[in-house]
Amino acid sequence: ALLVALVVLGAPPAAGAELSGVFQELGKAECYFINGTEKVRFVERHIYNRLQYAMFDSDVGHFVGFTPFGERVAQSWNSDPAFMETRRAQVDMVCRHNYPIVAPFSVERRGER
Repeated sequence: ALLVALVVLGAPPAAGAELSGVFQELGKAECYFINGTEKVRFVERHIYNRLQYAMFDSDVGHFVGFTPFGERVAQSWNSDPAFMETRRAQVDMVCRHNYPIVAPFSVERRGER
């Protein structure tokens, strides 16, 4: 159980240890704010076993694949208009919506010591 927990957390296995059937899938969403909410960027990353295979960037407006599997996934997601409309709306639904909540902890504290 400890080995599984370490692998899931990203620790390398001990020499000679076999990891059959263990994998890590990670989805990560990030909001970048430039000058308050004047310029907002939403980035969604999809990672499998520490390798990013697909990414959505609101500045680009569609998914980009970084591996052969990621290219197929990105093509599939990009061909679904409803799915893409939801992803493009994340800038407003997630980032701008949550800005007033996170601003006191990030923006206004910048430079304090």
